[in-house]
Amino acid sequence: MKRWLAFGAAAGVLLALAVFAPAAWLASAVAERSGGYFLLSDARGSVWSGSAALVLTGGEGSRDASALPGRLHWNIGLDGAAIVVRLRHACCLAGEQRVRIVPGLGRLRVELQPPGGRGPLGQWPAAWLAGLGTPWNTLQLSGALQLSTPGIVLESASGRWTFAGRADLELQSLASRISTLDILGSYRLTLAGDGSQREGTSLLLTTTSGALQLTGNGQIAAGRVRFRGQASAAPGAEAALNNLLNIIGRRQGAQSVISIG
Repeated sequence: MKRWLAFGAAAGVLLALAVFAPAAWLASAVAERSGGYFLLSDARGSVWSGSAALVLTGGEGSRDASALPGRLHWNIGLDGAAIVVRLRHACCLAGEQRVRIVPGLGRLRVELQPPGGRGPLGQWPAAWLAGLGTPWNTLQLSGALQLSTPGIVLESASGRWTFAGRADLELQSLASRISTLDILGSYRLTLAGDGSQREGTSLLLTTTSGALQLTGNGQIAAGRVRFRGQASAAPGAEAALNNLLNIIGRRQGAQSVISIG
């Protein structure tokens, strides 16, 4: 009888911890898994229903940080064997966004399907990127970042992630404090994948308008990012963009070469 009572008491404590686990535990997990780049600051409530300020930083040990206005709210529940996370953020998300997480033996599947099919998931101020540190804190961008997708699936197997679907990140009416131009331009970064580890996720950067011309392509595969691009000034904007081109990449005459990985 004593053993059963002890077992019941322990089970009760574990159940209480699971039900009333503080939001700070979730904040700690997010910080650890993101390498300190994303922080849930001033987390309130529980793991299952809470809110926090969303902060972008330059990673562990960085002194740079930038918080979005308002608070991110979440609710976590179960749908059969799946975990469903519902997110709301008045400043930046387009209504309630639903993320479905399906755990498995040695696998993890994350599904994001915007309500009503393809549409903007949200819009964030470009100034938020300053939290990442160099070179973003030097560029001091203004404008907006808008993310749209018809749906994406991220899947992890044996520690390797794959991406299936398409997502378009629109960089709208960007400006920088180190350029005299009111607007540098607008751009689109497209991510596309078929869930193949071999092919990885393709990256395509294009300019939709503006004096600063950006182009490039690359790939995310085996946890590595490889990207090659060029930046140049439209005719008549060379002097206004000279300093910016020196910061963006390695100068080769009138162009600036962008190389990652």
